[in-house]
Amino acid sequence: MKALFLLVAAAALLNAEIIQMPMHSAGSKRAQLMKNGKWPEYISKITSKTATGSQPFVDYFDDFYLGIISLGTPKQNFTIVLDTGSSNLWVIDVKCKTEACKGYPNSGFPKHRFDTGKSSTYKKEKEHFSIQYGSGSCTGHLASDTLNFGGIEVKKQVFGVAESIADVFGYQPVDGILGLGWPNLAVDKVVPPIQNALPQLTEKLFTVWLDRKIKPSQGGNAGLITYGALDHKNCDAKVNYVKLSSLTYWQFPITEFSIGTHKNAKKAQVISDTGTSWLGAPTADINLMVKATGAKYDSQNGVYTVPCTKKGLPDMYP
Repeated sequence: MKALFLLVAAAALLNAEIIQMPMHSAGSKRAQLMKNGKWPEYISKITSKTATGSQPFVDYFDDFYLGIISLGTPKQNFTIVLDTGSSNLWVIDVKCKTEACKGYPNSGFPKHRFDTGKSSTYKKEKEHFSIQYGSGSCTGHLASDTLNFGGIEVKKQVFGVAESIADVFGYQPVDGILGLGWPNLAVDKVVPPIQNALPQLTEKLFTVWLDRKIKPSQGGNAGLITYGALDHKNCDAKVNYVKLSSLTYWQFPITEFSIGTHKNAKKAQVISDTGTSWLGAPTADINLMVKATGAKYDSQNGVYTVPCTKKGLPDMYP
C-alpha cells in the first residue's frame, strides 16, 4: 500500500442554485459487532464471498455516511453512499430476488429496490455494466431516468440497475452508490451525476462536512454535503486549494506526513474518499500514529484503539 488515504471534511473542487443535503450515519456496524464479540465471525463470513477488483481501499465495514436520492417518475427513494472514491451511480433492481438484494434479515437493513415498471421516464439502455470495488461488486444493465439529489434534478441520467450484488452489500444499510469522482474513473464512460448537475450550480464545487460521533453506534445526522457553494458554517472559512495530480479520484500529492513530533518526509500520492471510514497508510506511517498516540492493538478484531477520553493527543498533518 503506497498511498495515504485521508477522510477529510473539506471542500472538493468539482452553475443557479446552492443546495445543502443532510447526511446520515447508520452507526458503526464494526463497533456494534466488536462490543458483542462477533466481529471476527462477521469478517470471516463476508470476506469469503466478497469480490475484489480495480477500486481498492473502499471500506464499508464501519461508519456509513449516507444520502437520500430519488429516481423515476413518480419518485422512488433510495439510501446511498455519496462516494468521492468512485464515479458511477447504481441502485438495486426490484427483479433481483436474492437475499443480498433484499437485505439479509439479521442485518436489520432491508433494501429499497428500483421498480423500473413504475417509472414513466425510465429507459433501458442496451449496454450491461459490471463494477468491482475494493470490497464488493455489482452487475446489471444501464438505464436512464430522472434523478433527484439534494434538491437537484438531472433528467436522463444514465446509471446502473443492479441485477446482482455481492453478499457484502446485503449486510450493509445501502441501496446503492452515487459516485462523486471524475469522469475518467467512471465504468462504461457514463457521465457522473455531479457533472450533469454543474450547469445548475452557482459555483462548480461541492463541500463535504462529516460530523464526528462521540458514541460509535449513535447514528442520526452525521454531517452535510453542499452543492454549489462552500459550507462556511461547518467548515473553515480559509480554504487551502491543492492542485489535483489525477482527474480520476480526488487525488493530490503530499510532501510529508507528521503526527506530533514524529515525521515521515517521504512524498506520496493521497486521495480524499468519503466512501472510506478509515485512514489507510503504509506501515511506517501507521507505526508513527501508534507511537504518537499510545494506541493499543486489539488482536482479536485486528485494529488499534485509543480511548476517546484520552487527553493531549497530537495533531496530525499530511
